[in-house]
Amino acid sequence: MSHLVTCRSEFTYPERPLTIFWEGKWLAVQVIFQRWRLPTGICFWVRAEDGRSYELHYWEVNDEWQIHPL
Repeated sequence: MSHLVTCRSEFTYPERPLTIFWEGKWLAVQVIFQRWRLPTGICFWVRAEDGRSYELHYWEVNDEWQIHPL
């Protein structure tokens, strides 16, 4: 299942996650700790407004997001 993530994208997608949809509600991303690229896509380690950290994976081939709470 693809999770919902909204992003700011000026030159490429995704550049910066803004919100994530987790457990039935939209949460603002407050801090981006790290961003890295894998052969399959882009990953982010973020903290959302609920105070929890999440790892976000965008799989380019499937145009799909996955969210993993840390």
